[in-house]
Amino acid sequence: METLIGAGLIGVAIVIAAVVYGRGRPAVAAMPGAVVVGATATPEETELLRRAAELERSAERTHALEAALDRRSADLDRREAELERRDQHLRAHATELERLRVEREGALERIAGLSAGQAKQALLKDVEDEARHESVRVLRQVEEETKRDAERRVRSILSVAMQRLAGSHAAETTVSVVQLPSDDMKGRIIGREGRNIRALENLTGVDFIIDDTPNAVVLSAFDGVRREIARMTLEKLLQDGRIHPARIEETFYQAKSELESHMMEAGEEAVFEAGVQGLDPELVKVLGRLKFRTSYGQNVLAHSVECAHLAALMASELGASTKTARRAALLHDIGKAVSHEIEGPHALVGGDLARRHGESEAVAHAMEAHHNEVEPQTVEAVIVQSADALSGARPGARGESLEAYVKRLRDLEKLATRHDGVDKVYAMQAGREIRVIVEPGAITDDKAVALSHTIAREIEQELEYPGQIKVTVIRESRAVDYAK
Repeated sequence: METLIGAGLIGVAIVIAAVVYGRGRPAVAAMPGAVVVGATATPEETELLRRAAELERSAERTHALEAALDRRSADLDRREAELERRDQHLRAHATELERLRVEREGALERIAGLSAGQAKQALLKDVEDEARHESVRVLRQVEEETKRDAERRVRSILSVAMQRLAGSHAAETTVSVVQLPSDDMKGRIIGREGRNIRALENLTGVDFIIDDTPNAVVLSAFDGVRREIARMTLEKLLQDGRIHPARIEETFYQAKSELESHMMEAGEEAVFEAGVQGLDPELVKVLGRLKFRTSYGQNVLAHSVECAHLAALMASELGASTKTARRAALLHDIGKAVSHEIEGPHALVGGDLARRHGESEAVAHAMEAHHNEVEPQTVEAVIVQSADALSGARPGARGESLEAYVKRLRDLEKLATRHDGVDKVYAMQAGREIRVIVEPGAITDDKAVALSHTIAREIEQELEYPGQIKVTVIRESRAVDYAK
């Protein structure tokens, strides 16, 4: 390009010079970088010379620009070569690093005696242990905060409910005693060749025990209704004085009829005492049958009335429906009165019975959910659960046989002992607390917290018990030495 521009400028200069000389005018010299115009030059000639000078200056600037571009191009080529050299160096360095990494992994595998997969599993196990440790720590923190907030509220509600209600103590018994005016009556009750006592036992289904106890006959039966009918029958026979099979049968049916009215009165009295209105008469009658039914020595009708009061108090504190809670708590065990006639859990039987006699779905659901046969869906259902547990778990509410008591303690200890790291287990406070002593070398503090949760969940799933059971895991380290 520079050559072409220079040739063009020279050609223009030659043409201008030829024009000037051809006219015989004073010479006009056109040299690169300078223009001389004769005094006789025409304006056209002057313009041509000026343009030639401008073209020459433009050519010089172009030449300088091209030189700068050439220098920059050379610099870029140099930089490109440098970058290529660096890229090759980096690739070589990366190859060397990969080779060193492979060698290091091989050396680590030889030193540790583990393959890459085994090392990965070990690392994952370490990460898992760390995550478990962190989760237990967070669990402990959340649990402590929740307990602080919940216990304060629960303690207030339960204390208010309990201090406003006084309950009776259990007296577990399966016998009734009828006093006789004299021991001579024992012979008349037995009758000739035992026909009277056989008639009594066949009609009532109750065992009449006539022994050396002075002036008394013991009636033994697990069914409280039958035992009450037998007691009423015997008392009526003693008052009448005539004791023979025909009179026994007549008196038995008379006592049975009277007991039906007694149960109705007991049901009405319980409904009035619990403060429930508008209950179907048939439900009232079935409710009265619970007067002769016990659970671990606790009278079921008294337990139901107590639950109604407790549920109403707790519902009032929590802002729930007092009417629904009171009604469901009074009827929650009504299925026990007919459970021997209808198959199924007494909670579900009671819920169906309540629906058939016009009770609302909220009441029936709370009745069915009090033993978790169905999942509680309302606040009132949870309140009925709490009232039932509180009434049954309070001191003196229920009793149980020695065999059942010992079995429950044994099952508790056996359940906790089957876990690894457990050294000794002690069931305390009549089975309401279990203390688990673990080996400090096998169980960490965090694992001890997790173990208490695990044992508590297993107790909930596998055992039946009233109230709640406290699980305490104890981990203690001791260092012992002797100075001799």
